[in-house]
Amino acid sequence: MSTIVLVIMAVTCIISYFGFNNTALFEKYKFNVGAIANRKEYIRLISSAFLHADFMHLFFNMLSLYFFQGVVTSFFGNIGFVIIYFGSMILGNLFSLMIYKKQPWYSAIGASGAVSGVIFASIAMAPNEISVNFLPGWLFGTLYFGYSVYMMLNPKQWDNLGHAAHLGGAFFGLVYSITLHPQQAMSNILYLGAMSLPLIYLGYEIFVRKRIG
Repeated sequence: MSTIVLVIMAVTCIISYFGFNNTALFEKYKFNVGAIANRKEYIRLISSAFLHADFMHLFFNMLSLYFFQGVVTSFFGNIGFVIIYFGSMILGNLFSLMIYKKQPWYSAIGASGAVSGVIFASIAMAPNEISVNFLPGWLFGTLYFGYSVYMMLNPKQWDNLGHAAHLGGAFFGLVYSITLHPQQAMSNILYLGAMSLPLIYLGYEIFVRKRIG
């Protein structure tokens, strides 16, 4: 694992830990539509990705990042990883801001958008080189996004996770990969297609049925 990935994971764990025990910090830096749109607190587009709801939320995101980061740094280098991670993070939160623009109370936290971009970029490059708990990487990614889409379409009162950011983050990771390595990405189109199914369905629910926002 590269130093930059270790640093990102360490900083995320440290800030998340402080957020668990500091409500003021948590409220000040979480993603919130009203704070960003009305008060121009754009730092929340980034800071919210370093906050998590609890240890399990943090563990799941960091575990996913751990499994998929190797392929990304191998194909794109450390700079490419940083571009994918933060680009997916920001685009994911901008997408959330767009679909929830009429709900200023909407809040979310978590590195889901950033991790989604890393997962898609990884599967685009090497879908069969990754195994997560005995599952092929592309199948894990499909289940990961399927769960997120289900939670978005069936929200729970206690759920404060950034499921909406998955779509924007995944889009950034995919486009970045195709732009830099088009032939490699196209050779794995079937795996990418399977992993995209939950997100395509989500897009249908958002843009056609207007079910969210």
